[in-house]
Amino acid sequence: MGKLWEKGFKVDKDVISFTVGKDYMLDERLVKYDCLSSIAHTEMLNKMGILTDKERNAIVKVLKEIIKLSEEGKFKILPDEEDCHTKIENYLTKKLGKTGEKIHTARSRNDQVVTALRLYYKDELSEVKKLTENLSDALKFLVDRYGDTKIPGFTHTRKAMVTDVNTWSNCFIESLSDDIEMINAVIHLIDQSPLGTGAGFGIPVLKIDRKLTQRLLHFKRIQNDPIYVQNSRGKFEGEIASTLSMILFDINKLASDIIILSEDDIKIIIIPDKFTTGSSMMPQKKNPDVFEIARANYAKVLSLEMRLKTLPMNLISGYHRDLQLTKEAIFEAFDITKSTLRIMSKVVRELKVNRKNAEKFVTKELFATQKAYELVEKGIPFREAYKIVSKEI
Repeated sequence: MGKLWEKGFKVDKDVISFTVGKDYMLDERLVKYDCLSSIAHTEMLNKMGILTDKERNAIVKVLKEIIKLSEEGKFKILPDEEDCHTKIENYLTKKLGKTGEKIHTARSRNDQVVTALRLYYKDELSEVKKLTENLSDALKFLVDRYGDTKIPGFTHTRKAMVTDVNTWSNCFIESLSDDIEMINAVIHLIDQSPLGTGAGFGIPVLKIDRKLTQRLLHFKRIQNDPIYVQNSRGKFEGEIASTLSMILFDINKLASDIIILSEDDIKIIIIPDKFTTGSSMMPQKKNPDVFEIARANYAKVLSLEMRLKTLPMNLISGYHRDLQLTKEAIFEAFDITKSTLRIMSKVVRELKVNRKNAEKFVTKELFATQKAYELVEKGIPFREAYKIVSKEI
């Protein structure tokens, strides 16, 4: 059994290798989702009378078998098989013969790919949402222990006014709450069933039931226009990556703050030794590498966002093989975001605040603005109060 598109002539092996790229490896994570999509599609073909009940049951049984094999790491895709869709269909045909050959009726690999990806994105975004909530909880735990501790606030990277751990932590708690709203918004955007749009121009002749597959796959609605299904590739991924980059935007600032506040000459925040690394040359070093990598990951995901938004640029409407290259970028963006959220939650939960050091750095000039407003309360115009306090300081 060969490729789904074979027509009897031989294609140069270097062309095959070049066009397949990493797809056969990347698709390991899509096997489950393509099988779930295929199960829904099988139910629809049964309803249409294209598959008998016996054929439907046989196909569903094998698809569930594939999911189990995949979960056990026993359903490996070879380079020659191109992707999970080819591997799954070939497996079905090998097991079921002519019955397996019927599964592709009323479906193109184009809408098949998008459906599997959408299901995968929904699960990944749900996990990212949970991990974002976990980081928020870790910050709340910091507030519970040290919230009332006064610390210096900075402008222009210079001490400016007095703030506290509560206000500082809540800055990130509130921003992560906004990030969760963005996750919800992008989940709503992608929660559209593309199945049944074929290669991008609908399914001719056959009367398919797209509402049935939408319900079976738990999509909230149908993406109606078949051309838009293909045009939304890259667009939807770009929006997902934009949301992920905003989460890492907040982590970038959080990590930068922790690095400064835990610096040897400040040590307001104490990073437990088990979360630091050392120097190969300097015996005394305890480095905040975990926060430096977390901080840098924002740039990585931002660059992936730009890749996703530029890959589809200048393509005319419809499917193009260029879109295959969006897959690796969005997978990497998810992986980076999830790993960063996990480690940040773990480390932030165990940070300590040295109250004595915090008190030492809350010096008298940080109360200058407060003193100016105390004079304002006594009836002195603010600009005059400002000048009085500046002379005193």
